[in-house]
Amino acid sequence: MIFVALGANLPSEAGPPARTLVAAMDALDAAGLRVAARSRIYESPPWPQPSDQPWYANAVVRLETRLDAEALLARLHAVERAFGRVRSVPNAPRALDLDLIDHDGAVRGEGAPLLPHPRMATRAFVLLPLAELAPGWRHPADGTPIAELIARLPADTICRPLAEPPATG
Repeated sequence: MIFVALGANLPSEAGPPARTLVAAMDALDAAGLRVAARSRIYESPPWPQPSDQPWYANAVVRLETRLDAEALLARLHAVERAFGRVRSVPNAPRALDLDLIDHDGAVRGEGAPLLPHPRMATRAFVLLPLAELAPGWRHPADGTPIAELIARLPADTICRPLAEPPATG
């Protein structure tokens, strides 16, 4: 299975961040990447803390594609650019961020993309929506169940579903 995390904390032409994520999911489909499942949209604070950036909207999708990891990453970056993503400094605010989380269980420590995503196991805004789509998922590198990864998150972690997710396209 292929999983991609979506995040945004700046508005795009599609609207505020949560609406941008819905539009980005539709854009992934339009780019030939079949979105087979969508999580709810979550909100989470920016990282690192403290920060004066706006909060993020986050979600995870399961994709179906025959593209290899490199070609898929290139397609994800093209969708980001279409939504106004400008890469500058790490942790900068962004109109859209698409991270390849897992590509059919591949483990790659060199080259782009690194797989699974190297920081996903410590990010509630990835793990919680991923658990909605794949409750039996295990970390490809070490086999840790997603429920255990979630249990390891700090007690003060903030990541919650939006009360009123925007309508899908």
